[in-house]
Amino acid sequence: MPKDTLVDARGHMLGRLASVLAKQLLNGEQVVVVRTEEICISGGLTRQKMKYERFLRKRMNTQPSHGPIHFRAPSKILWRTVRGMIPHKTKRGAVALERLKAFEGIPPPYDKRKRMVIPDALKVLRLQHGHRYCKLGDLSQSVGWRHQENVAELEEKRKAVSAKYYEQKKKLRALQARAAAKVDGQ
Repeated sequence: MPKDTLVDARGHMLGRLASVLAKQLLNGEQVVVVRTEEICISGGLTRQKMKYERFLRKRMNTQPSHGPIHFRAPSKILWRTVRGMIPHKTKRGAVALERLKAFEGIPPPYDKRKRMVIPDALKVLRLQHGHRYCKLGDLSQSVGWRHQENVAELEEKRKAVSAKYYEQKKKLRALQARAAAKVDGQ
């Protein structure tokens, strides 16, 4: 059994995913979330951008560096959303929040592992057909995140390698099936 839970966030709703992750973290699980740029938010991009820009205007008057930190990266937006659902100012909450790792794309140690989804948070099951939504990566890019093209390029490379591996695996399985059929036929 792996020591941490690996969640593929593609196609999940932000708030619902964050609430499930917060509960897992408070129960003592290590959680790694990949492909955070593919998380969905209900409401169109223009509306979400206006809401986020209102958040960006909030700051401390006397010392803005002490005020709210406005993250632009999708992984940090997810992290902050989860933080809002955890009592992060207590020791238990702080330790729980340290067990969360979030990444854009799927970095090398996790690209070879089985990833899970959370059915309670999937967009296709939770958002009604025809309702507007936007991707967290698009929102992040519109408010100042500058790495969307880099992540997309790295994901294309990873998918090419993965497809090549999958073709080799299918050939090997076919050979194993033929060998097993020969043994059974004798």
